[in-house]
Amino acid sequence: MSARWRTGSPGQLLLAAALASFLFLFLILPVATVVYVAFTEKGTGAFTLVNFADFARTDLFVRSFWNSLYVSAMTVVIASAFALPLAYLTTRFEFRGAVLVQTLGFLPLVMPPFVGAVAMQLLFGRNGSLNLVLDDLFGFKIGIMEGLNGVILLQAIHYFPFILVNLSTSLRSIDRSMEEAGQNLGAHGLRLFRRIALPLAMPGYIAGASLVFVKVFDDLATPLLLNVKEMLAPQAYLRITSIGLADPMGYVISVVLIAVSVLTMWLAARSMKGRDYATAQRGGGGLAKRTLGPREAAIAYAIVILILLIVLAPHVGLLMLSFATVWSFSPLPDGYTLAHYTRVLGESSIYIKNTLLYATLAGLIDVVVGGIIAYLVLRTRVPGRQVLDWAATAALAVPGVVVGIGYLRTFYDVKLPDGSSLASAWIVIVLAVAIRRLPYALRSAYAALQQISIALEEAAENLGATKTRTVRRIVIPLMTGGLLAGFVTSFATASVELSAVLMLVQTNADAPLAYGLYVFMQTPAGRGAGAALGVIAVLIVAIGTWLSQRAVDRSQRAHGLDL
Repeated sequence: MSARWRTGSPGQLLLAAALASFLFLFLILPVATVVYVAFTEKGTGAFTLVNFADFARTDLFVRSFWNSLYVSAMTVVIASAFALPLAYLTTRFEFRGAVLVQTLGFLPLVMPPFVGAVAMQLLFGRNGSLNLVLDDLFGFKIGIMEGLNGVILLQAIHYFPFILVNLSTSLRSIDRSMEEAGQNLGAHGLRLFRRIALPLAMPGYIAGASLVFVKVFDDLATPLLLNVKEMLAPQAYLRITSIGLADPMGYVISVVLIAVSVLTMWLAARSMKGRDYATAQRGGGGLAKRTLGPREAAIAYAIVILILLIVLAPHVGLLMLSFATVWSFSPLPDGYTLAHYTRVLGESSIYIKNTLLYATLAGLIDVVVGGIIAYLVLRTRVPGRQVLDWAATAALAVPGVVVGIGYLRTFYDVKLPDGSSLASAWIVIVLAVAIRRLPYALRSAYAALQQISIALEEAAENLGATKTRTVRRIVIPLMTGGLLAGFVTSFATASVELSAVLMLVQTNADAPLAYGLYVFMQTPAGRGAGAALGVIAVLIVAIGTWLSQRAVDRSQRAHGLDL
């Protein structure tokens, strides 16, 4: 093996160095800056643990920490209560409409939780539709949308599809001979599911549950929109925006957020280590599906319909609010109008234009960076290529509020030619959003390249094509489906990113759709327009998700034809 093959060509080394610089400047350096400030003494720069001691001695921060843990844990519990019945019924039984149930169960992911916050309050709040009806008929109300309970319910509705998708996939992969063995030993019904199927499906469940826990623990927008401030992410945001960048507590809280996220992922991986969940797949994979009796079917459909009504309530409420003239202290709006959409598309179209620009640029950055990293990892021997993969993927463990704080601290003193701060430039918003969504595009590019046989590249080079020409004429065209899926996924999710954006927007002219939605929802007069903007946001994400799936399917069909 030549030295060049061991170390990579000059062009490959240059690409690796450029990507390393990009990740260092816009991911590692901002996060390292946050960590550095948290562990240094204000003024002197000396190492200290005093800041963390102050955190532990402050009742507000300690209470916020436990509130965040409580909300995250209870969200996993409630999300599991939504996901387990749907996964069990659609994989264990001959359930008519199973595909529709799985599809509808995935829809809540299309709507970011903060988008439906106000709509959920109008439906289930203290003076919402449900409580007004209960008070009128039975003389009592239930506080399911008050305080931490509201955050838990809203987050559970949004994130339970992570558990549903992972658990359903695991259940379908179980060898039915394992179930038959359990039946031969006398296990039936729920006992069979609890003792055989569910333990074997635990990798999928834990993967979904850990992701839900981390997402909820780090979320900033939903608690703020529900006026719940005694949680860690809101406290980090409030310390920086109210006291300033010099206050160490915002950085300490950010380090705690990162530590809990990393610890959760590590514990999830650790819990699966040393256990064997593999099955031989004899006689066909998947649980043997049983036919429901009339009574069982009635109960099953009642459970499924109830769950779907709950989890789709934010979509219904948001749509109603976007057309409502007045909706206050009444089960339904007083009337309906198109004025909110007219206002949004007219006066506030800047939010939509900025979102399309920022999300497009972020998606392009993610596809280019992710595609190059995937190529370097899978097709070259460039030293340190695996580190690039790990660094880019690590963005998943960095909360949006930490990215925002890190960018403010790192780039605030960097001056542009006009004298303004780099931290106030709109391009910084694009970079922050791109870094947050980079892992999605990277994994899509990685999967697409793994499906391309290296023999095709070798054949092109044997016919005289240069490495660059081979990549341009062979590799990129065959990766198009995966790259497009990565772009659309990054675009759709970047269009509703708020945690990092909330820290970085300096002027209304640079604000994207998510920021505009947050501003609108702060006042009762703006909620109708905010709901209309929210519907537009949901449509953008929904269309993006659909296009992404279409791109993946088309790519898979193309590869199938090639094979």
